[in-house]
Amino acid sequence: MTPPAKPRVHWISPLPDAQTDIAHYTRRILPELAQATDLTLWTDAPDWNRELYDFARVRRLDPDRVTPRDFAMAGRRDGTPGSDPEAVFVNIGNAWPFHAGFLRMIQRIPSIVVLHDMAIQELCFDAMDRGLFPRDIYEDNMLRWHGQAGLSAAQDVFEGSRERGDLVHDYPGFELTLRHAVSVLTHTPVARDAVDATGTVPTYLLDLPFRPSPTAPQVIRSGLGPLRLVQFGYTGPNRRLQKVIEALGPLKDEIDFRFDVMGNLWDPAYIRQRADELGVGANVHLHGFVDEDTLDARLRDAHLVFNLRYPSMGEASGSQMRIWNAAAPSVVTDLGWYADLPDDTVFRIDPDAEIPALQSLIRRLAADPATGRAVGAAGRARLEACHAPALYARGVVDVAARFAHDAATSLTTRSRYRASHSV
Repeated sequence: MTPPAKPRVHWISPLPDAQTDIAHYTRRILPELAQATDLTLWTDAPDWNRELYDFARVRRLDPDRVTPRDFAMAGRRDGTPGSDPEAVFVNIGNAWPFHAGFLRMIQRIPSIVVLHDMAIQELCFDAMDRGLFPRDIYEDNMLRWHGQAGLSAAQDVFEGSRERGDLVHDYPGFELTLRHAVSVLTHTPVARDAVDATGTVPTYLLDLPFRPSPTAPQVIRSGLGPLRLVQFGYTGPNRRLQKVIEALGPLKDEIDFRFDVMGNLWDPAYIRQRADELGVGANVHLHGFVDEDTLDARLRDAHLVFNLRYPSMGEASGSQMRIWNAAAPSVVTDLGWYADLPDDTVFRIDPDAEIPALQSLIRRLAADPATGRAVGAAGRARLEACHAPALYARGVVDVAARFAHDAATSLTTRSRYRASHSV
């Protein structure tokens, strides 16, 4: 008996060595995804790691000119398009260097949106500021989804009378990905339910994948020397780094600590200035982007990793997967996806009492550096049980298999939505 043909999947994403966790996420699932599908990788970056060719075809994407026929032709040996659907997955995060082109493309190309962040207003405004996303399309979307109130709120940001953060709270922006979406793949119940509530596209939920190291690290975090604190990732204002530094300032005379910050910051000069103003400049070390081995070594030694989000709009955290892999304890904001994590896998803080809550936790760890050991171990166990790449790849195959059906469904439901929400 001939086995069923693998679904043809076009995976549009930042690819290694792009400095974003979504590139790492794609690399983590690549062996299983390539085995389960007829896979083509696409990126609009000028280069990528040649190791990717060991798993799949890689194509350069022109987001403003690519057509559905280009996907149908990619990888066809006979030079003609096939008759089966081409399942196009587009990964959307909130960092303009990696996702501005993808956001433009999905305004005209039917695709399965892999929604990593619900709050994408920062992506939209950063892209518009740089001429990478058309303001008229943005405003049309805000009017379409949120009426005159939403459009006026966005225009207030353009005019400087409203903060972006206030806009994100009221209008996170994920609806801008739905214009021609066939379906949406999410990683949190919060995101799935929010997209479902629009009534316009089929939605799917998969646990964010991560490939654990072969064995859990046997980590004994030393009580000698400074308390080792870590933050990492592509860091914008919602990652609360400035508030962490403000929490650390008053502790400098009672606790010996070292704070290592790794990854790209939205404003390194401001963070350095703020640390100096608070008298902790010598304790705070800004490393910029570091390789994965260096990052993982810092996490294995960390007494606490900061993984805060405010505002948080329900996004899952690739950073949290990496923290759990290192069996490291972390502190998160008690919102969104983080609020639903098992109580024993993270420390949580109330965003309304952010600084005193952080100070209390840091004092607790300084008094007993082993406090976080059980939290780190529980997180590692959850990672192994729920986030295996093989589980994720099987889920992607199921979503791809429904591409044609979902395309018809979303076309019908969007038409009904537009008719009932005409302005």
